[in-house]
Amino acid sequence: MKLFTIGYEGATQPDFLAALKAAGVERVIDVRALPLSRRPGFSKTPLANALAEEGIEYVHLRALGTPAAGREAARKGRHQELERIYAAQLELPEAIVAGQRMRELASEKPSALLCFEREPGGCHRSLLIAAVAPDAEQIDLFA
Repeated sequence: MKLFTIGYEGATQPDFLAALKAAGVERVIDVRALPLSRRPGFSKTPLANALAEEGIEYVHLRALGTPAAGREAARKGRHQELERIYAAQLELPEAIVAGQRMRELASEKPSALLCFEREPGGCHRSLLIAAVAPDAEQIDLFA
């Protein structure tokens, strides 16, 4: 299984959509706890609408998002703290179910995990794949 990842930090919506299309992504799995953004076009509804216009499905799996304390740790570059907080998040029953759903979705069609951070190493996307889909080939996209 291949799992693409993409962050929209610093991206425009047209560049973001172009990167997804160029990679052949057919589904975006939003793994943000809060699917809101100050960046135009990246909040849940406008993003889902723009993706639909490009023939890309949108799914939001809130339970796979990072809790507030984890987002703060990531912003401050405290990666070990982020790892600890996110590992606890993934042990919650709703996150376990969402993780199974993510695997199912990604096995059906080319899918990309979406979050804010441009660099996957500083984001929970890589932690999520390592924990839930360690057998997946991770392909990081940049818009």
